[in-house]
Parts: sequence; structure tokens; C-alpha cells
Amino acid sequence: MARIGVLLVAMVVALATDASSGFVFEEATIDSIHQGFNNGSLTSTALVRFYLDQISRLNPLLRAVIEVNPDAMRQAARADTERSAFGRRRGLLHGVPVLNTTAGSLALLGSLVRRDAGVVARLRRAGAVVLGKTNLPEWANFRSARSLRGWSARGGQARNLYNLSTDPCGSSTGSAIAAATNLAAVTLGTETTASILCPAPANSVVGIKPTVGLTSRSGVIPLTPRQDTVGPICRTVADAVHLLDAIVGYDPLDAAATRAASIYIPPNGYKQFLRNDGLIHKRIGIPNGFFDFPNGTLRQIAYKQHTDTMRQHGATLIENLDIANLSVIQDVTKSGLLTALPAEFKLNLNNYLSNLSYSPVRSLAEIIAFNNAHPVEEGLEQYGQQLLLLSENTTGIGSKERDAIRQLEELSANGVEKVMKEHQLDAILTPDSRAATVLAYNGLPGIVVPAGYDEQGVPFSVCFGGLQGYEPRLIEMAYAFEQATKLRRPPMFKN
Repeated sequence: MARIGVLLVAMVVALATDASSGFVFEEATIDSIHQGFNNGSLTSTALVRFYLDQISRLNPLLRAVIEVNPDAMRQAARADTERSAFGRRRGLLHGVPVLNTTAGSLALLGSLVRRDAGVVARLRRAGAVVLGKTNLPEWANFRSARSLRGWSARGGQARNLYNLSTDPCGSSTGSAIAAATNLAAVTLGTETTASILCPAPANSVVGIKPTVGLTSRSGVIPLTPRQDTVGPICRTVADAVHLLDAIVGYDPLDAAATRAASIYIPPNGYKQFLRNDGLIHKRIGIPNGFFDFPNGTLRQIAYKQHTDTMRQHGATLIENLDIANLSVIQDVTKSGLLTALPAEFKLNLNNYLSNLSYSPVRSLAEIIAFNNAHPVEEGLEQYGQQLLLLSENTTGIGSKERDAIRQLEELSANGVEKVMKEHQLDAILTPDSRAATVLAYNGLPGIVVPAGYDEQGVPFSVCFGGLQGYEPRLIEMAYAFEQATKLRRPPMFKN
């Protein structure tokens, strides 16, 4: 396996620069891409060709991409024509290749949607090249009682190139892997609980989980509208913010949520909050129960250095904060999540399937039957489908489910939200995705930024979490931290 790794790294290095133009493709950012467009060293066609070549070479091992858009090269050529012939640029994503995520189930193979998802429509209007779809644990990891660890029947086992034996995490697994390994310029993920905030740290990339409703969920395979959100997964904070700017806003097909959250979108967008001095005067809380790494480990040492760095850059850190009922919040049964979510999933999924132009399956019951009819392909013996069966046995949102939803909202309001308001915090700071449930139940935002690598080369991150609409201050802190530390490095194969 080590030899394969050497060959893969050699492939990446060999493809990293276009000898005829001098443009460096590997780790290219949106800003560097547009600099290449402007000085003539890069075209969208060359950029898409590079990423398609990367996918063909690396994806047989990584299993990050499920399908490539056959129209991608034509979209790239059109973007080149718009720039050269008409001097037209629709925005920072014009001609930039983007990867999106999907459900990973063979049961949906061949299904047709009536229209683009809301965020994809926004990307197209911004001139982005939709490169393809990425892999994820099947049904966003809401299928089995055990974690699918990046596996889907359609995409296979996704792999973490930093350490092939470690969990690439999910559910936006393929998007994080693709961003980390230069299979696309930028990628999108979705999150209900931890689905951006977990794979981004595991693959040493930046992930933004937006306030619920800031980005449209129309056309996205749903779990629950209470928690579902769509956000960027990219190599840098700046790229993630540029992508966020392109996808936020009102959508009549997700009207209630996007209208309510539109009050949080700042005039002139989020780019203005990419500030090197973004930590100055910020109050950052460090809640108890998260940073419990053994003394002397690389993680413990790094996190201590990072809090010192934040203080040196002007932040005030408030430690030893208690989030009320934290153990209950982090327990999916005691919190009520496992009571509410199965019923919500069944209702929302059946509604989604009924609105497809064509689908081999039209209900959760038919998906379960499909899996039973294809047990080998769908990995039933290894993974099962307990959560699908649990969902199918629900009968709608009754008093039990409503009580559970109310409890989830109260746990958030009386927990992290109360702590942040009482201590006038701009953010809470936690490692990786450990605060994912804390931020999930009331649709709170979070941003994860690479923070180092452990003894096995496995990446880890810091997470800045906040109240609804706190994206501007979270971006300021995340960007300032990233610029002060600059810890991300491209993956080098390690088994």
C-alpha cells in the first residue's frame, strides 16, 4: 500500500502545474483562480480538465465522487467565452468548478428531479461549473444503528487520504475528501447533526455550518427542516466564505425558513468579515466537557497553543463554563432526538420522493423493500437498516414527537444559548465536531478550521460556534485564527 501512496502523490505533483501557463493547480483558491483568469494563465476549461483528471486518477482509491457531470466541459467553455468575448464575469464563482453531494442509495439510481436544488440554482446563476456529485454515508448516515463510516452502496467506501485506516466521517464525506485532495475548487455539504462539522476536521478542510434557513434546502434530500442546512466545505476560510455568499438568500420553495433567516444576511455579504484582526475584542467561551485530551498528546499541546494564540491576537477567553444538561444533549435518546427525527424523516422523505419527476421508489417503505431485494449490493448483512425500519414504523408527528421537539429546543435555549447570552460571548470554542449536537437542535451555526495533526497523522480542528445569525463574527474569528496559524497541509498518503 505504501507504494501506491508514493504513486498517488507523484501523480498530484506532476499535475499540479500547467507547464505552458505557469498556473499552479494544486491547492488553488478562488482568488488565485481569478488571478489566473485575469492574467491569461488559466481558463475554466483547463481548470475543469485538471479536476476531471484528478478524479479519474484518485477516485478509484478515495471513492469521493459518485458521478461527474457530462456537461462540465461545455459549461467551462461557455464561461471562458463569456469572459473573453464579452468581458462578462457573473461573480467570484464564474467558471469555478463545484462539487455537490447526494444520497448514495442505489434505490434512487435513475431518478429525475423537476428542477435544480435551490443552492445549485444559485451556483448556476453565479456562473459556477457544476462538476458532479460526491459520495456520502447512505441516507446521510441515517440508515444503520452503527456508523456507515463513509460507505454507500452507490459510491463504495470513501477513504481518508491522510490516513486510510481512519474514519473519514460523515455525512458530507465525499465533499470533504474532494476538497482536501484537490478534486474540485470548492464543495458543498449538508448537515443535520455533524455532517459538515465532522468530515471537514477529519479531512483537514474548512467547513461552515450555516444558521438553519440561511441557505435553501429545496431539492435537498431531507431529514428534518428543524436542523437541515447546506454549507461550504473548502480548503480555506476565504473560499468557504465566497461560496457562502453565493448560496445564501430567500427561496420561495423553502420560504418560511429562508425568509426568517434572511434578516441575518449582512449588506454587502460575508466577504467583508475576512479580517486578519478578527480576534480583537472577541469573547470566546470554553465550555467544560470537550477538551479532555491526555496531557502531552499532540492534540492537548496544540489546543493549549491555540488558545494562547487567540489571546495574543486580542481575544478574551472565558474558561470553565458549564452548559446545562450537556450529557442529555449529547445523548440522542435522552435528548428526544431519536423520538422526533425518525418521524420527521419519514414524512419529509416521502414528500421529497413524491415530488420527483421520476423515481424507481416513491416511499420509505419502497426503499426498505428495495434494500431487502438487493441485500448484497446494499450491504444489509454488514450495516443493516435499523433506522429506516424505525422511521417506517412511525405514524406522523403526534404528542410524543411534539414533546420531544419541544425538549430539544429547550435544551438548546437553556444550554449553550443561555451560556452565550449570560457571558456575552461571541463564540464557544470546542474541538472538531464535539459540539455538533449542542449546535444542532436550534439551528445554530459553526465553523471548523484545521488546527493540527495527531501522532498518526490524523487531522483535527477547532470549532467556533455561535447563536443564530452569528456568521459575521464567526468568520472574523475563524479567518484570523487561520491566518495566524496556517496549519493546513495537503494530504500525504499514510496507511
